[in-house]
Amino acid sequence: MKRFNIALMGLLMGMANLASAQTVTSPNGKIAVKFSLTGNGVPTYEMTYKGKEVVKPSHLGLELAKDKHASKGMDETSLMDGFQTTNTKTTTFDETWKPVWGETSTIRNHYNELEVDLNQPSSKRDIIIRFRVYDDGMGLRYEFPEQKELNYFVIKEEHTQFAMAGDHTAWWLPGDYDTQEQETQESKLSEIRSRFHDAVNWSNSSVGVFSETGVQTSLQMKSNDGLYINIHEAACENYATMHLNLDDKNMVFESWLTPDATGLKGFMQTPCTTPWRTVMVSDDARDMLASNLILNLNEPCKIEDTSWIHPTKYCGVWWEMIAGGKSWAYTDDFNSVKLGQTDYAHAKPNGHHPANTANVKKYIDFAAANGLDQVLVEGWNIGWEDWFGHWKQDVFDFVTPYPDFDIKALNEYAHSKGVKLMMHHETSSSALNYERHLEDALNLMNKYGYDAVKTGYVGDIIPRGDHHYSQSMNNHYMHVIKEAAKHHIMVNAHEATRPTGLCRTYPNMVGNESARGTEYEAFGGSDPNHTVILPFTRLQGGPMDYTPGILETQLSTWCSNKSWVHTTLVGQLALYLTMYSPLQMAADLPENYQKYNDAFQFIKDVAVDWDDSRYLEAEPARYITVARKAKGTNNWFIGGKTGLAAHTSNIKLDFLDKGRKYEATIYADAKDADYEKNPKAYTITKRNVKKGDVLKLQEARGGGFAISIKAL
Repeated sequence: MKRFNIALMGLLMGMANLASAQTVTSPNGKIAVKFSLTGNGVPTYEMTYKGKEVVKPSHLGLELAKDKHASKGMDETSLMDGFQTTNTKTTTFDETWKPVWGETSTIRNHYNELEVDLNQPSSKRDIIIRFRVYDDGMGLRYEFPEQKELNYFVIKEEHTQFAMAGDHTAWWLPGDYDTQEQETQESKLSEIRSRFHDAVNWSNSSVGVFSETGVQTSLQMKSNDGLYINIHEAACENYATMHLNLDDKNMVFESWLTPDATGLKGFMQTPCTTPWRTVMVSDDARDMLASNLILNLNEPCKIEDTSWIHPTKYCGVWWEMIAGGKSWAYTDDFNSVKLGQTDYAHAKPNGHHPANTANVKKYIDFAAANGLDQVLVEGWNIGWEDWFGHWKQDVFDFVTPYPDFDIKALNEYAHSKGVKLMMHHETSSSALNYERHLEDALNLMNKYGYDAVKTGYVGDIIPRGDHHYSQSMNNHYMHVIKEAAKHHIMVNAHEATRPTGLCRTYPNMVGNESARGTEYEAFGGSDPNHTVILPFTRLQGGPMDYTPGILETQLSTWCSNKSWVHTTLVGQLALYLTMYSPLQMAADLPENYQKYNDAFQFIKDVAVDWDDSRYLEAEPARYITVARKAKGTNNWFIGGKTGLAAHTSNIKLDFLDKGRKYEATIYADAKDADYEKNPKAYTITKRNVKKGDVLKLQEARGGGFAISIKAL
């Protein structure tokens, strides 16, 4: 009889949970998200698009760690099951907001929301699971109200599942706690395990810690029936970056958070929330690129006065160092130079240090003559002889220039030319050292009129044992952003965590690297498909400082580097449109731009801030075509980029104003252009165009096109 009663109670509980299922749909009704408690009170959701399964029933929950420092009664309790629904609430929200910079001048934030309030009777703990459903996808997060039975808690693991409806094609990076600088892999989900080892640079990786089927986000997929699905996260603040662990037998992804040096995933105090876990979906790949879901799930701008934040086009000494093998260090006396111990004024210069006064003046003159806003100078400060390779805590002080870099005179010279210098802070991944010197470094920037800094985190993290994407390091990156804002400084972080839309909240975060950039073209090159998958993956969370514009694609023409750039020359021009960023570099050497001055004209002309953007063609890792309207003008720019296969674009100019005449300057691959065999073959033509005209352009393998359309 007792067994019968237990079984009956379980059946009744299951029926009650089923009866309490709640469904919320997108404003256009195409996406539906259903929540229920299944089995023993397990939070479960599923998602459909036009009636097709996108996410099959998937479990939600967190596993807490036993905190040895906690008081009695605060030991671990699984927040995985045993829940009851105490309340549900649905609401609708619709607003239009203006980004400080962006692909469009306004962004609509329109969603239907479901709030599910849950209680776990065994622990007397409450959590909220919140769903926001947009026309292009959904976000969900966990919320922890302030409560007696849940104050401080430690996350052992988050167990958010994404059960896929099939063996999709995926574009993925192997899971890694410290880098995204790999080439994207393309395979079926079931093939990830077999491809995993080939995808990993084992000499510079912490992968394999959790699974040989672990991947990073943003993860782009395509189903056999033509659905484009993307999994990522939004508003990752005071929390660890999420990876995805794949059960490749059942096609179920599960969140896997980056640990800190203790091996734990998060230290929390209520009230608090997790980041949003996002799923985008459409049957049109262009919708993936046009989506603002990640931005919309972030908080509005918290900087009251944003007048000092501005999109920037810049140049710098970077490429002659990266590709040309020149030195960041002033002297080659690596063994004796110690920060604070060496008299640099009497040290022997190595003679190949580009960050010197005379050379930087040449770049300032080049920027001024060509309408570029800033000049980035790396290697200006002492410490480069003894940096990351020794895993030292104290290397740079971020304020002391080398003897050959006259910081005062150079800034005065730049300002006299209408140009600014861009600061560089390489931390060698010593977060402790950077935070200790940060205020002095920002004050120095204010003193000399810098308004932007490129930060870097090369090497293993200090505190030792921590990871680039842990909760503590994510907090460090945001600390730098917030402190920089107080000084009216824009930040472009390299080797930091991948963006999750926080640039909406803190728009002085004008760029990040967090992916394999152009520098790898000097290290053997990247597959041409690389730049036509990044907009579907890495760029979903925010813009990337990709550093395009390498027009001399054969590096051996000016240095001893035998590598070559894996695009056509015109393909490099296209990146200024297809790889959106408010921070764009004219990355090649000034003398190389002089060789191709007619093509360089496009880099001078192209805008970096936009009123409107229209994605005209798109297929992941195959091709992208986008048209953008320059901020405050009637001028449009169009860029098309292709991967390993040639592509023909038919561009209908139906976005132009009716009755207005325009002049189009078309930079195209020549008929015999090819990224391997003939990369620098291009044509430039001009013609008058109007609304409704159609342009037919042939893109070479690894090529593209760029069009400047000026209103007459």
